[in-house]
This record gives sequence, C-alpha cells and structure tokens, in this order.
Amino acid sequence: MPEGPEIRRSRDKLANVLIDEKVAHVDAGHVAIQSHRHVLTGSTVLNVESRGKAMLIHFDTGLTVYSHNQLYGVWNVVKCGEYPVTNRQLRFGLHTAKGAALLYSASDISVWPTTEVHTHPFLAKLGPDVLNDSPSGDDIVARMMMKQFRKRKLASLYLDQTFLAGIGNYLRSEILFFAGVNPDLRPNDLSEEQREALACASISVTKRAYETAGYTVPDALYQYAKKQKLPYEASRFMVFNRDTQPCRVCATSVIRMERGSRRIYMCKQCQSAI
Repeated sequence: MPEGPEIRRSRDKLANVLIDEKVAHVDAGHVAIQSHRHVLTGSTVLNVESRGKAMLIHFDTGLTVYSHNQLYGVWNVVKCGEYPVTNRQLRFGLHTAKGAALLYSASDISVWPTTEVHTHPFLAKLGPDVLNDSPSGDDIVARMMMKQFRKRKLASLYLDQTFLAGIGNYLRSEILFFAGVNPDLRPNDLSEEQREALACASISVTKRAYETAGYTVPDALYQYAKKQKLPYEASRFMVFNRDTQPCRVCATSVIRMERGSRRIYMCKQCQSAI
C-alpha cells in the first residue's frame, strides 16, 4: 500500500495537470463518479490535496472527490486523451488541456459537498499529517503522551492513522530504527530524550521519503546509491525488508518480526529494549 510520501508525490503530479484547469472529459468507471459525471464535466479544479493516504480533488461546483488507493489503487498522469496499456480497471479519470489524471483499481471513491468532506469517516479520525499539517516535534511528543496513546506499543501505535496520518509499514520500521527505540516499548516506557528522538525521526524520515521518492537512508547513502546506480529496493531502506542482512550502522543482522499480523523489521543492537 502506498504511504503518505507516495500519495503526496502523486498529489503533486495531479496538481500540475488539474489545478485551475477546466475538465474536458471525465472517465466514470466507479458508480460514485457515474452519478456526478455531468456535473464534473466542464467544472474547474480548485485544488488537489492529500490527507494521509487519501486524495481529495476540489471543484468549483462545490464538490470534492475523495479517493483512497488502499492496496491496489494507483494514479497515472498522462497526456490528455491517452491511456496506458494495462490490465487494471480505470475507476476515475479527469482530462484537461494540460493532461489526464487516471485512477486505476481503487474501490474507495466517493463524492462529497466540499464543506462536508471533513466529516468523511476516514478523514474525521485522522491525526496530524507530517507532510501537510507540519506538526512540530513537541506536538508529536505531546500527542504520544495523550491518554489514548501513551500505553500503546509503538509497533501498533505507528500504524494507527488517528495518531499520525500517512505512516505505514515501511515508514514505521524506518522511523523506529532512526529513533533507536524498540517496537515493543510504549511511549510511557521511553525517556524524554527517546520521545524527542522518536518525534524528530517521525518528521525527518517521512519528509526524506517524500523528497527522495521513497529512500529513507541518510543523504550520503542516498547520493552513493544514485551515483552507483544501485538497485532501488536494495538500497532505499535501513532495515525494512532487509531481514538477515547486516545493519548499516552496527553490522548486526536485521530481524523480521510479526506484530499485529504485519511484518516489522529492526536491529536488536541499535534498538535495544533496555
């Protein structure tokens, strides 16, 4: 599933061909779009917004299209009137003079009055979004010490979208590694310094993944990987998907665990539970 940085990068691509542009044609593969196709055709896109893992497209008609990629959804931006060769089902498409934004395979799509979209069940429960709301480290520390969060194990807490929006499986493993904290600890178990480190990593790792198209490694490793043209998946992470491989910091073997039926990766040396 794409996480916050990937959705935000998709948002940027959509914005380039949609914002302030008139919609010439609407593809309506999803039933929610079919019933609004005539209203959206000829309208102007006012803004494109990502909220965690959701995308919002706002129109001058007072309507907003909400979509969530879930596991299989993907946005493509192409020339107006063009369609990529794919076996995926086209659920929603907007064509303007600048290009076309096409959403394939997603099933979670709905149309809302813009003034009411914040009441959508998913959006209404979202916590702060690092890439959109710009919470500070102090904001995140305060949030993790709230009553509903402070006794939750970090492995669970960092997948809870009501805590921080947009963080998924790879970001969870990478954030906890950079903070040097064990996934089985709770905010209550951490020292003040550890909580501050975790909050800072939540911001820096998420922003780095957005800016580098998915790399979380420090800049020196990122630049080396790009210069040497190293394989993307093999060079982008510190611990995620690197089980049995040596930690990039201490050379201890990275381990894979299951928490809440989801895989998580860590270095026992760098992320001691003590």
